[in-house]
Amino acid sequence: MNKQWNPNSYQEQCSFVYGYGKDLVTLLGPVRGKKIIDIGCGSAVLTDALSLAGALVTGIDGSNDMVAKAKSQFPHLDIRNLDALELNFTEEFDAAFSNAVFHWIEKSKQPVLLGNIARALKKGGILVAEMGGLGCAQAVHSALANAFAKRGLLYVHPHYFPSIGEYSALLEQAGLLVTYASLFDRPTKMEGTKGLRNWIDMFVTAPFATLSEEMQEQIRGEAEEALKEQLFDGQDWIIDYVRLRFRAEKR
Repeated sequence: MNKQWNPNSYQEQCSFVYGYGKDLVTLLGPVRGKKIIDIGCGSAVLTDALSLAGALVTGIDGSNDMVAKAKSQFPHLDIRNLDALELNFTEEFDAAFSNAVFHWIEKSKQPVLLGNIARALKKGGILVAEMGGLGCAQAVHSALANAFAKRGLLYVHPHYFPSIGEYSALLEQAGLLVTYASLFDRPTKMEGTKGLRNWIDMFVTAPFATLSEEMQEQIRGEAEEALKEQLFDGQDWIIDYVRLRFRAEKR
């Protein structure tokens, strides 16, 4: 996962990620005294929440900038600059937690990710995670793909959004038995008239990487026009999120 992040913009414009994540934490059950690894902890807002609840938590993130932000905000936490695909813990944690991270890892590398997590968990340990699910932001990605196609360009989807069945199979292949899974719509507000552009600039950078600034602006403008009736409520943009949330146990 080579995505570059601006921690300040992310925390300011995308605070919903942490807000919804607080609800996900409840799937862990009581955490006091438990060793937990927060995978892709970002600026560590949820890592700190776990710590305050009594967990012995380690946060990891592959972004130097995110780790620096996390350490500056929460110097008391154990935060490490480590990519999830390079985890090398063995039966060390009672639980693993991850919010809005796994969809950034391409499908071919998911077995490595889940294998690393399974190895890091003690027997009976649990993984609780949420990621984009099948159909997430489909309207936005379709509008962008159409704008790219008009210019003879291929739009390469930057995320992996699986179904329950597809991801359950990957989890079980890694030795993690699914005990709960849910795929659900979560319309998500991006504030203001520039909300869609902000979302694209934050989450869909890779497809634009080789394009001129002029062409990028044209494509964003066309996407806005195509989606205004469907996703703009007159004040804010409502992105058509679909989330996959699950709990799995190492047997």
